[in-house]
Amino acid sequence: MKVLFALLFLPVYCFSFVVLIDPGHGGQELGAIGKHGKKHIYEKDISLQISKEIKRYINKQHTVYLTRSFDRDLSLQERAKMADTVKADIFVSVHFNSSIKERHNGFETFYLHNTKNKATKKVERIENKSLEGDDKLINNILIDLVIQKTTKQSKKLASSVHSQLNRTLPSKFKMQDRGLKKGLFYVLALAKRPAILLEGGFMSNKNDLKKIQQRNFIKEYSKAIAKGIEIYLATLTDKTVPIF
Repeated sequence: MKVLFALLFLPVYCFSFVVLIDPGHGGQELGAIGKHGKKHIYEKDISLQISKEIKRYINKQHTVYLTRSFDRDLSLQERAKMADTVKADIFVSVHFNSSIKERHNGFETFYLHNTKNKATKKVERIENKSLEGDDKLINNILIDLVIQKTTKQSKKLASSVHSQLNRTLPSKFKMQDRGLKKGLFYVLALAKRPAILLEGGFMSNKNDLKKIQQRNFIKEYSKAIAKGIEIYLATLTDKTVPIF
């Protein structure tokens, strides 16, 4: 009887989920490039470092994978295919921003949806540039299907993570909150499940770049993302099923 009573009152967060963290870029694809003195700082390296930290901070009850655990080339299709391979419930892509205007700064969180925002279109062009020709046409069709199936949960995931980032980065690191935004990112569409893309700051901005490299920023940024993911997962009562 005691065992039955305990089972009846197990909390929802006892469900175990699979999280796939995607460190942006890699290999020959450097991503955004910052310069600190004579040293060049590459987005591919920072995103990998952050992704490893997120994995470390997420509760051990969940299973966490990385699309890459070292510096290597990985196409958008390969990243998304891995989501099917590991049967991921959510997909989180980690990036850092860049702009020709050095004054641009701050962090933002994207979920898959249509948008006409000009600033977001610039980010889309950067993150989608490795997809061309027939692949691009096919995935424009795919996006509409995935949006219908995943937007509600993707927005909830994005809101949960961004809320935690907003509680941490402005107060501790004086970073600007650029908001929770819609974006048409192929890697999110190809993932075919609740997914978000994070832009953790501008590597073209001297102040952001200085903060991004700090050990304390890496720790606090990663912890905030992990906490946001855990809070979202705690709201789920069943396993997510990919739409294809």
